[in-house]
Amino acid sequence: MPSLTNQAKVIAGNGVGTRTRIINLAKSNMTQSELDAALDYLTHGDSTDNTTDGPHTIAGVSVLTESGVFTTGTTDNVQVAIQGTSAFTAGANFGTGSTGVTSSLIADISIVS
Repeated sequence: MPSLTNQAKVIAGNGVGTRTRIINLAKSNMTQSELDAALDYLTHGDSTDNTTDGPHTIAGVSVLTESGVFTTGTTDNVQVAIQGTSAFTAGANFGTGSTGVTSSLIADISIVS
């Protein structure tokens, strides 16, 4: 039978970067080009002063469906893990151009010192 050998303290944090955020990209029947535009925007930022949305590193993209596969014109939600300390502003029409994709923040995980 396992036993507790120390009094380890569980605290919030991560081992994947100074700040990792999990966001959701949502649109009914999202197309590949709409997803690409949103991902492009995440990696390049708003390209003016990056105060609304700065450039980020995409650490992962996932689709929480039964098959786990993005199907263009069918999938409604895509989850993205982004890293970096740049600004991220959730909102409608998220991406490069007029995408109709809505972004929302699911989790914000900062390094614990």
